[in-house]
Amino acid sequence: MPELFFKKERQVESLINQYLEHLAMSKNHFGEAMNICLNKGLCDDFDFRTRLTHKFESKADDVREKIKELMYGKALLPESRGDIMGLLEAMDQIPRLFELVLQMIKTQKLLIPEFISLEIKELLEVSMDSCELMLKQVDTLFQRTEGIRALVATIDHNESRCDHIERGIITKIFDSDLDPFQKLQLKEMIVNMGEIPDQTDRISKRVNIISMKRRV
Repeated sequence: MPELFFKKERQVESLINQYLEHLAMSKNHFGEAMNICLNKGLCDDFDFRTRLTHKFESKADDVREKIKELMYGKALLPESRGDIMGLLEAMDQIPRLFELVLQMIKTQKLLIPEFISLEIKELLEVSMDSCELMLKQVDTLFQRTEGIRALVATIDHNESRCDHIERGIITKIFDSDLDPFQKLQLKEMIVNMGEIPDQTDRISKRVNIISMKRRV
């Protein structure tokens, strides 16, 4: 194949590495923002981490657009383009969920009651672990190394665990004496947090399918 093809392919892989780095930074700042919110409530530190979450989400989005331009400029074979663009579109939902949750807390001035804070911390911890494993899985895909299938099982287990935690939190909320409107606000926030491990699991299964197709 022409050297130009391989050069463009290397450019795409370099951009994908950048995308993963920005997504990882967005994840880290989201986790910090949520922990600050749970421990200190709404404050300047929370606002700062929220802005950083948005900053790296925006950087990831810019890189994704560059990847799209390169790929549709025949940097990869058509079937590869479809798989990779579908994967990136699915991954892009993760930082959007980070932003959605943080903006809900900020704009609605949500106060998280202490009686559900431990469960929310657990939901956050498991969700962030799934995101970390998913990023590792995607990196493994592009590095063409082994270990993708083992990560699928762990991410799937985390998704099931998060579903259980989510249901428990929502039950506690509606069993409480909170104002009905506050119950609905908190439920919406928890459902959106729960969508993070759900989406991570979908991405993980997509990565596994791409990996299997390569072996055929």
